[in-house]
Amino acid sequence: MSIRSSDIEGVEQVILPPVRDLGDGFTVRRALPSAHRRMVGPFIFFDQMGPAAFRGGEGLDVRPHPHIGLATVTYLLEGEILHRDSVGSVQAIRPGEVNWMTAGSGIVHSERTGAETRASGASLFGLQTWLALPAGMEEIAPDFAHYKAGEIPVVEADGTRLTLVAGKSDGLVSPVKTFSDLVYADIHLQPGARYQLKAEHVERAIYVVGGAIEVVGQTGGFASGELVVFKPDAEIIVRASHGARLMLIGGEPFPERRHIFWNFVSSREERIEQAKSDWKADRFAHVPEEHEFIPLPAEPEPVRYP
Repeated sequence: MSIRSSDIEGVEQVILPPVRDLGDGFTVRRALPSAHRRMVGPFIFFDQMGPAAFRGGEGLDVRPHPHIGLATVTYLLEGEILHRDSVGSVQAIRPGEVNWMTAGSGIVHSERTGAETRASGASLFGLQTWLALPAGMEEIAPDFAHYKAGEIPVVEADGTRLTLVAGKSDGLVSPVKTFSDLVYADIHLQPGARYQLKAEHVERAIYVVGGAIEVVGQTGGFASGELVVFKPDAEIIVRASHGARLMLIGGEPFPERRHIFWNFVSSREERIEQAKSDWKADRFAHVPEEHEFIPLPAEPEPVRYP
């Protein structure tokens, strides 16, 4: 994980997430958390999955694993994933749809390529994010919600198409139930189109999924795979000369520090330790009809956050 400097006014930092190969050509870019930045608003984890192409008989197989103190949001650009969890949910997700899983006091889930898709082979490309829950809601009951693409608000104008995945922005409010102030949006820019980044949220960042953008009136820009974190109150206009796809994230920062270990997030270190003990002792609920699981990893090297 590295950062690069930028002379563009209004930019706080530019994070360059490393590419990790998980095998069979399936790669992940992890922009958050990093040694340079832990969170943007409530967003504490941001992964780009793929793009990848699976041959017939191959696919994604993320075995059952636990979460606490957060909500996971899965949003696909290509392909399909079958979600199963310990509250009994079984839900395929496809491009434009939203899977919102509230871990709260504890949930276990798996993510796999479904049998039909696996048989024929398919592509997979998407984003998975984690949002820390407010301190007073970290222990709420686990839950899962799925939203169809037609439920997610979209606005189009002058070559710009904004899909509001969650939160509020640009006069839109997403129906996705959230627990704190935030914005999560998918922005398509046609060649030459512009988007004005407004100061609607305290912390904001843009992840460049594809293409490149420049800042109108300033020298410099940002390329695919970069997470650009903006200063509070900064209002700039980005332009895509040849087209681009962006993910906008942000929101109100929490007053309390968040601790993170593996798939566990909490404002209390002792709660993380309890979750580790519970997973080792098989005290989490199980995903029905699944018998595999991911063991608790060894203690990782400490990551020093600012």
